[in-house]
Amino acid sequence: MSNILIIKHGSLGDIVQISGVLRDIREFHKDKRIFLLTTKSYIDLLKKCPYLDEILLDKRFPRWNILYLLNLRKIFNKYTFTNVYDLQNSSRTLFYKNFLLNSPTWCSARIALKEGEKKSDFKNEPVLKRFENQLKSSNIRTEYSLKPDFSWAIENIDTIIKKSLKKKFILIFPFCSPQLSHKKWPYFNELIKLIKTKHNNIEVALAPAANEMISAKNIQCTSITNNLLPLNIMELAGLIKRASFVIANDTGPAHIAAHLGSKGLVLFGSHTTPKRVSIETDNFNAITVGDLKKLKPEEVYLKIKDKLQLIN
Repeated sequence: MSNILIIKHGSLGDIVQISGVLRDIREFHKDKRIFLLTTKSYIDLLKKCPYLDEILLDKRFPRWNILYLLNLRKIFNKYTFTNVYDLQNSSRTLFYKNFLLNSPTWCSARIALKEGEKKSDFKNEPVLKRFENQLKSSNIRTEYSLKPDFSWAIENIDTIIKKSLKKKFILIFPFCSPQLSHKKWPYFNELIKLIKTKHNNIEVALAPAANEMISAKNIQCTSITNNLLPLNIMELAGLIKRASFVIANDTGPAHIAAHLGSKGLVLFGSHTTPKRVSIETDNFNAITVGDLKKLKPEEVYLKIKDKLQLIN
């Protein structure tokens, strides 16, 4: 049996978005064994993915670490991959192509570029459209690439929810990576107060990551944890699926909500656009402003008021 390699290191939003791409690759290579090379953060999650057979760990050590590179090449040689789908499209994966893999058929963004098109042009397209074009360059039918379905990742967490929440609930994601503070809307507490005042049938909750536990104490809503530990990605997907509505900054959980078909709203500043990151759906909408600090909680509430009134 021939072996196929897919490379995708992260981030969480990126991993969520490739669900449809993985399914299209699986449909095209039904009789082949599919491996995915990723980082430690996503090993357990991707082991659940029904479109993959095995997950390989890339520790992503510096490229001057010769022993690491030799071990990685040994892994590549062991499986003799006939096709590689580079969904990371980074300088690192280009290095792998040139120096570590024995010239299999390689599918990457660079190969998908049309004549006269620059990589910068390619990057300006919506991310899901980029993946679709990449697969089409390898003659793969793209039935699912533009409509990722992350439901395969859901873990039932009814027991966890019942410990903390008694009513229908909405989820907020008020944080973001420390190095991406420009994505953070600063008025979640004010919005929570508005919601609690006008909708006493709804609880408001959040699910803090490990590095958000302390900051979560300053947010005036219920924190959902698993015995005081942060939810893993599969548990988080289960929580989001149960929520009546989701309000988030432009982060990984927002992408989970979008591609679980959840109802919700994501808040964008000038860092990028909802279209470019392919996050809006029929149920999941966006507000885009030039400066998130100038977006008032009353404006956000008016955007979601009617949808909250339908929760009962």
